[in-house]
Amino acid sequence: MRLKEDVNPLVFVLFRVVVWLYSLLTYLPALLLGYSSSGSLSHPSQWVKARSVSGRPAGPYRDVAALDRLTTCLQPGVNTLDRVFEISAQRFSKQDFLGTRQVLREEEEKQENGRVFKKQGETVQDVSTIITVDVILGEYQWLSYGQAYRAARDFGSGLLALGQKPCKNIAIFCETRTEWIIAAQACFMYNFPLVTLYSTLGGPAIAHGLKQTEVSHIITSKELLETKLKLILMEVPRLQHIIVVDDKPISWPGYPRGISVHSIATIQALGAKPENGKRRSPCPGDIAVIMYTSGSTGVPKGVMISHSNLIASIAGMAERIPDLGVNDTYIAYLPLAHVLELSAEMVCVAYGCRIGYSSPQTLADQSTKIKKGSKGDSTVLQPTLMAAVPEIMDRIYKNVMLKVEEMGVVQKTLFILAYNYKMEQLAKGNRTPLCDKLVFQKVRVLLGGRTRVLLSGGAPLSAATQRFMNICLCCPVGQGYGLTETCGAGTISQLWDYSTGRVGAPLVCCEIQLKDWVEGGYQSTDKPCPRGEVLIGGPSVTMGYYKNETMNRENFFVDKNGQRWFCTGDIGEFQADGCLKIVDRKKDLVKLQAGEYVSLGKVEAMLKNCPLIDNICAYANSDESFVIGFVVPNQKQLLLLAEKRGICGTWVEICSNPVMEEEVLKIINDTALAAQLERFEIPRKICLSSEPWTPETGLVTDAFKLKRKEIKSHYQHDIERMYGNM
Repeated sequence: MRLKEDVNPLVFVLFRVVVWLYSLLTYLPALLLGYSSSGSLSHPSQWVKARSVSGRPAGPYRDVAALDRLTTCLQPGVNTLDRVFEISAQRFSKQDFLGTRQVLREEEEKQENGRVFKKQGETVQDVSTIITVDVILGEYQWLSYGQAYRAARDFGSGLLALGQKPCKNIAIFCETRTEWIIAAQACFMYNFPLVTLYSTLGGPAIAHGLKQTEVSHIITSKELLETKLKLILMEVPRLQHIIVVDDKPISWPGYPRGISVHSIATIQALGAKPENGKRRSPCPGDIAVIMYTSGSTGVPKGVMISHSNLIASIAGMAERIPDLGVNDTYIAYLPLAHVLELSAEMVCVAYGCRIGYSSPQTLADQSTKIKKGSKGDSTVLQPTLMAAVPEIMDRIYKNVMLKVEEMGVVQKTLFILAYNYKMEQLAKGNRTPLCDKLVFQKVRVLLGGRTRVLLSGGAPLSAATQRFMNICLCCPVGQGYGLTETCGAGTISQLWDYSTGRVGAPLVCCEIQLKDWVEGGYQSTDKPCPRGEVLIGGPSVTMGYYKNETMNRENFFVDKNGQRWFCTGDIGEFQADGCLKIVDRKKDLVKLQAGEYVSLGKVEAMLKNCPLIDNICAYANSDESFVIGFVVPNQKQLLLLAEKRGICGTWVEICSNPVMEEEVLKIINDTALAAQLERFEIPRKICLSSEPWTPETGLVTDAFKLKRKEIKSHYQHDIERMYGNM
């Protein structure tokens, strides 16, 4: 969507003339040599990217490069994860691999505004003074590929000496950090199936995963051990050994009899001894990871992922990222217990890239744990590769656009003209070096200034946010679609395809077909595009759910050719060029009292672009005739609105004020109509939440997906109020 231009016509013409002259001078040598900077007729977005191999509208569809055969591995004979790491350690032995920033010091800071902040894991509140702890970080300290390989080898050998057996499950419950990936590589080497658990899971979910997988060894951090794991130890009777990735303290008193606590350094020292026995290498079909889902739809399920599944997945993903190699640096901050992050880091391992570790609280200069005036991780690392969930990109988009609104007339005019001009040029396949240099460089440095590929996954990315990232960050955004059950593999849009709202063509490691869902009104015979439930098949489709045959029968099947398929529950349509667009989700579709179907996910995606909304959950009861919503408002915007309406009070009082609910509802209604939502899809009543939804609250997953069941329970009183007060 273009930004609104309220510009003097003379200024508009002058701007166009300047950029045209610059473009002409820039491309003149290329034009003289016979090259063209434009490609309107042969622009890549018009190329066919996938075809139905059966000729039927339902598919299955494959990437045009994989019509004859799906890709199963990176190179012949390299079909297990330990081999991938071993080859990379040999090829890139002295290259930097894993980087972590030093914590130089922590400083307390007083806030005199009565608001609550959380930094460095602490929340301290006083009536008038809040103490926050900022961190000051140094440069990245690096382990080479060779050093990391030896550390992983010694750790795996030490676990073997500690009684961990091949093909017997071992758990990791830890934040994203260097030690996580070293521990994982050790388990891959020694054929220890690795059980992964989100660090934000609650006690019952953690206990469920550990008991179901019957682990005797677990790898964790000091903080998670003390705050979460210690509280449920009595519920996990088989647990015997806890390995802590932090170096301190040396002794661990106060733990139940029969449980030993060790540091990672101790285990590595044990593993360095030669008498620990020979390691047993895995086979392609052996389980590499049992990945527990975030529990967005109930109790977390353990998904069994084999070595061959992950190998196929990373081969498919890597094919969509051109020129991967030792010059690339990836910034890692998403949970490694999420399939998107694990797959992305394994791609980096295979191609010799650097991985610098970060966190959402230290990612940028403005992040919550970074002391004002000091540098965030992206500024120091200057990554070329990054994966992000839409929640984080939506935040960047809204923050930048709010700053644009606060600009002076000249700056704002220049930004809007440059934004709209670049949007036009991208559609034609042209570049805009002058706009990039003079206007968008300041936005680009938010992520370090060198980002060349940004991969979005975990949830749908709005068209407005995707377009903004393409334009202002001066790098392509590859929107992907995949699930834990498909090892993260499904689709990724081609990086030269700047169209929005689509997730691209199938990866070369899988194929996709559409299954009619007559009840919801989606069929492969629909015009102009075939539609239906998305089914994904191929070597990246996982082995199923751990100890859950009922769910396996419901969601997985094997076709007559012996290929595994997964039924996603998502509704998609294949467009003329072979790209997939996700249009609905079976579980998000609610039938109202009058018979209209409402897609809750669609409503949320359209309304999240409103600057007043940080997060939203639409809700509908089939016994009622209208939709309601729970809104986490943007604090700055809501306070400005309250000031305009003469409403005072604390943040909680403002959010619970009925007048403010009505004011926000009016703005939501305008946004919904502008997005062309139907009247019955627009929330008629809302509840403003004074607390943000974070993984710690249990209302969203680590990928910031809504936990609808938990949100419904949390706001049950408000649901009754909104539906009862007619």
